[in-house]
Amino acid sequence: MSDKKPVHAFILAAGKGTRLRPHTDDKPKPMVEVDGKPILEHTLEKLVKTGIKHVTINLFYLGDRVKNYFKDYTATNITFSEETELLETGGGVKFALDTMEKKPFYLINGDALWTDKEGQNALDQLAEAWNSNKMDILLLLQPVNKMSVTKGVGDYNMDEDGRLTRTADGSGQYMFTGIRITKPSVLDNTPTGAFSFLKCMDNAQEAGTLYGIKHQGKWHHISTPDDLEAVNKVFSASKDVQEKRA
Repeated sequence: MSDKKPVHAFILAAGKGTRLRPHTDDKPKPMVEVDGKPILEHTLEKLVKTGIKHVTINLFYLGDRVKNYFKDYTATNITFSEETELLETGGGVKFALDTMEKKPFYLINGDALWTDKEGQNALDQLAEAWNSNKMDILLLLQPVNKMSVTKGVGDYNMDEDGRLTRTADGSGQYMFTGIRITKPSVLDNTPTGAFSFLKCMDNAQEAGTLYGIKHQGKWHHISTPDDLEAVNKVFSASKDVQEKRA
């Protein structure tokens, strides 16, 4: 295990996921099922595989659904950060930042769904690329031209050194996967209460400390019911192929 690898992870699971209704009428978006289990469970399995021992999950909308489902989960230690008001992505992390013990950590959107290329591990690749001497935030990026199941939006361009520039008009080469490593210090001097973590990413870009690496596997942008149906079909087809090979 690399000595650069984070030992903690934070999963953002507080949002309402309104665009995915009716699937989110009775559950938060990270609890919507793909391939027979919640997206959040897929993420936890990957974190366990990469050796993470402690995960913080923030909750707001129908948070009891998450707590009840994972109450007996023992593969890793889970801390639930329950918000009495929706603090958005930045405020939610800041509210429970003490659980990261002042160390760089994986910060993952609750609806992030990805598969690794055979023989590779995206979380390990992030850890290997992480350089705390020059980076404040390191993003995992999906090439837009490699997305076919769900629609991609070009959030960023990347230079030859890996530094990122956000493209507000969506014309960039890469879409942000919602998977990153970040220093806790990026939340210094941020407001108390609700705010977006995107502000921290923009600040890092301005400081020249926002970097990215290209994801080698597949990542799916699940935003609508049609996206969810398409992704489930892909997972089902992949399972059928694997069963036939077996």
